[in-house]
Amino acid sequence: MSTPQNLIARCQQGDTHAYTRLYEQHARNVYNAICRYVDHTGEAEDLLQETFVEAYHAIGKLQDAERFGPWVKRIGINKAISSLRRRRLQLTELDTDHTVMPEEATVDEEDFKYTMSRVSQAIAGLPLGYRTVFQLHAVEHIPLVEIAELLGMAASTARVQYLRARTKILDMLKEGLYER
Repeated sequence: MSTPQNLIARCQQGDTHAYTRLYEQHARNVYNAICRYVDHTGEAEDLLQETFVEAYHAIGKLQDAERFGPWVKRIGINKAISSLRRRRLQLTELDTDHTVMPEEATVDEEDFKYTMSRVSQAIAGLPLGYRTVFQLHAVEHIPLVEIAELLGMAASTARVQYLRARTKILDMLKEGLYER
């Protein structure tokens, strides 16, 4: 039987076939998550492989077999963020205007009711820093404080970037600027 608990237990005993099965079940989801941060296909594929190698070596530390999917996905996201850091990309905007951003409640959530295709195009049109923070928070549901630590920035910077990204997405959708 190939339940998650069974597969994890077999992996912890060194069964590479069980790990191959886990890879087949979760690779697409992890790859898609990595691609949200890394644009180059080859790099994303390399990061996917590194993710599963790291997970294989650390599988003995996994407490709950049901959490394997989110656990390995998080490893992949961390690898993608590390890749961005290694390339020494600035994840903060050159715009250093630290004016107070409006509170989240001032954005009409009804304006977010657009098709996924249009929203995806708008997200892709964001500057790298905004896009990274937005995806980590809105898509991966990582708290802004944790994102700030992960990216090496102040929590207030992460919050401002998230709010600005959200505002830019709304503006692009309203103005139709998401189309290239």
